[in-house]
Amino acid sequence: MSCIFCKIAEAEIPAKVVYEDDTVLAFLDIKPINPGHVLVIPKDHAESLAEISPEHLKCVAAAGRKVAEALRQALSSKCEGVNLFLADGKAAGQEVGHIHLHVIPRYPGDGFGLKFPTHYGNIPQDETDAVHKKLRSLLED
Repeated sequence: MSCIFCKIAEAEIPAKVVYEDDTVLAFLDIKPINPGHVLVIPKDHAESLAEISPEHLKCVAAAGRKVAEALRQALSSKCEGVNLFLADGKAAGQEVGHIHLHVIPRYPGDGFGLKFPTHYGNIPQDETDAVHKKLRSLLED
């Protein structure tokens, strides 16, 4: 398999692992946004949220929480917050075709953040109502 995260999970490529159990692996990002930026991956390959099992997604989330708590302790003098970020698909910013949760320690004035588009908060009510109706219908089953 050519998936870089699968190779890391199989120890074919070295990584600075911070946490591991039977289902997930957490390691330092090689292009960190801030010092301590960790990626949490399921060991079994899943490219997207649609492909990961609900059980494995729970394990990824639980490991992300555990890593976030450890980051707050390890970086207590600087770390004032933590972002959890999961991009599902290229349009969402996913760069590696293996689902992964970013655990990003946040520091005052670190310059990282979400940039909101100019239409933020100005989407017409009829559009949001239409999406609401479709979602309710799909999720009621």
